[in-house]
Formats: sequence, structure tokens, C-alpha cells
Amino acid sequence: MRDASVAAAPASSRRRSVLFLVRFVALLVAFYAVIAWNPVNDAVVVPFTAAIARVSGVLLNALGEHVAVAGTAIRSDRFAVEIENGCNGVEAALLFVSAVLAFPAPWPRRLAGLAAGFLAIQALNFVRVVSLFWVGAHRPALFSSSHTVVWQSAVVLASVLLFLFWASWSGRKPAEPGPKHAA
Repeated sequence: MRDASVAAAPASSRRRSVLFLVRFVALLVAFYAVIAWNPVNDAVVVPFTAAIARVSGVLLNALGEHVAVAGTAIRSDRFAVEIENGCNGVEAALLFVSAVLAFPAPWPRRLAGLAAGFLAIQALNFVRVVSLFWVGAHRPALFSSSHTVVWQSAVVLASVLLFLFWASWSGRKPAEPGPKHAA
């Protein structure tokens, strides 16, 4: 005979996992539909991407690259790049946001995770844009593989690892206060 509590634990765990996956996929599809909608893309995503280009331009100029920024394009005498959807960190952030929102955690921890994860992904994306521009200007033969193989994988992997780190942290229970001792 099997103990009913032993059989119930795996079924409950499977159910939670399936519910997480269903919520995650539904949120991801919904968020992608929203950002793919032209009014949202034009009013939110494109200005956000232009801001990424401006900040990246500041960083590149500080590094001595002498670039000019126009909209979502960064140009120098040696190289030019247009930051497009998929290269602005938005999709990686949506992957992370969908996972955090789908995960059963207290809202204060979700909000902390959303803020920290979004900032971390965008910081990594600035490193990505700046390094890709540098590679394009100084090692153009390496640009394509750096862009599609190295950095796309790195940003998505970072999003997944950030979520796993956050999920591990958010699942921890706060320490119970110990017994009070009289002095």
C-alpha cells in the first residue's frame, strides 16, 4: 500500500508546475501581442529604444568612439548600427517579467524582483550595445557572430538565470525571530 500523502505531493507539485507554465506562456503571449501592436510600438518601444541609443552613445563617446545618435541609430566614421526590436532588451525583460508574474510569490517580492531584474537586464543590454558597436567598428568580421550567437544567447540566458536566482530568493521564508532572553 502507498501512503496517500506521498502520492499527493508529486501530483500537487506537478499541478503547480503546470499552472506556472500556463500562466507564464499566457503572459508572454499577451505581452508580446501588446508590444507588437503598432500604437504601443510607436509610442513606447521606439522611444525606449531611442533612449537606449542615446545612453549607449554617451557611453561610446566616453570610451572615445566619437559617435552621433539619431533616433535608434548610432553612427561613427567607421561603423553604424540601428537598434531594432530584439536588440533593445525588451523581449528579454518580457521573458523575465512573465516568469516573475507567473511565479507564486508575495507581491512585495515580485515587485522587488521586477525592478531589480529589469534594471539588470537593461544594464547588460547597454554592455551589449556598446560592445557590439566596438566590435563592428574595430573587428567587423566578428560582428555577426557576436551579435547573433554570443549576445543574443547571453541576454536570454541572463534573463533565465535572473529569474532562477529571484525564484530561489523569493521562495525563502524570512527568519523566525528567536526567543527573547532577559538580560
